[in-house]
Amino acid sequence: MVIDNFNNKSTCTRCGKNSLLTDEVTGEQFCGKCGFVITEKSQETGPEWRSFQKDGGSDPARTGAPSSLTIHDRGLSTVINPINKDSSGKPLSTSMKSTIERLRTWDSRSQASKPVDRNLRQAFSELNKLKDKLVISANVLEKAAYIYRKALERKLVRGRSVSAMIAASLYAACRDAETPRTLKDVSVAANVKRKDISRCYRLLHQELDLKMPVVDPIQCISRISSKLKITEKVKRYAVKVLQEAQERKELAGKDPMGLAATALYMSCVKNGFSITQREVAEAAGVTEVTIRNRYKGLKLSQQMNSVVI
Repeated sequence: MVIDNFNNKSTCTRCGKNSLLTDEVTGEQFCGKCGFVITEKSQETGPEWRSFQKDGGSDPARTGAPSSLTIHDRGLSTVINPINKDSSGKPLSTSMKSTIERLRTWDSRSQASKPVDRNLRQAFSELNKLKDKLVISANVLEKAAYIYRKALERKLVRGRSVSAMIAASLYAACRDAETPRTLKDVSVAANVKRKDISRCYRLLHQELDLKMPVVDPIQCISRISSKLKITEKVKRYAVKVLQEAQERKELAGKDPMGLAATALYMSCVKNGFSITQREVAEAAGVTEVTIRNRYKGLKLSQQMNSVVI
């Protein structure tokens, strides 16, 4: 790529024209009029890499991506460039190309020579698949990788399924970050039995002494309402119902997803939004019986509160 240095005040020493160009591949600076080469190499004076792009991602143009716990070697290992070109930008010869390809193969094999590295590579490969299926943010992934690394240090993974342990670590990270993802969601995405994930989660919670916050049912309302395409007015009333129930301390020990579904159903009935209990139950992943039982409790609580007022 050739860059125009029209704003540069330096001129060509041969023809005196202010038309210097720079070749980014070779680093040469030459005159665009007469072709005289001013310098054969140029020094990069800008930053090592930009932290953002137009599409929102990072641009590791020179130094590579930042270190991350979701990579088995934390992104600190050396990588042979996949582009078959030398330092001056010229393509490699056929013999040198085969030699470099063989070096790449041995380099990739040497990075996973230990059993721990192979375990981490398999686990974080599963974690990346779950990220796309469950739409998880980067900070939750980092927390999940941190929990799994701690479990691997305590030798909790030995004799257990890697898929179940990484799924349990991700569920624990979602609970810690207050991201509304249920055990059923993680089980379906990981294609692992819910019983196995819950068993591994209890092991992580006990052995690593994890302190998990209580799931707020108000955060589950937006997830259910987006599936049912419920209006904003209905959502606001459902949030109000749950906030009043929280003030009366009536939500302790109950499923947050069932409470959110019940509050949404009560709001739909109140605001004349036509919907059935079955539709709400399917969107929330609970049963109709759960919604009916919670509906009776919340309705009775509202009536008692109105009498007191």
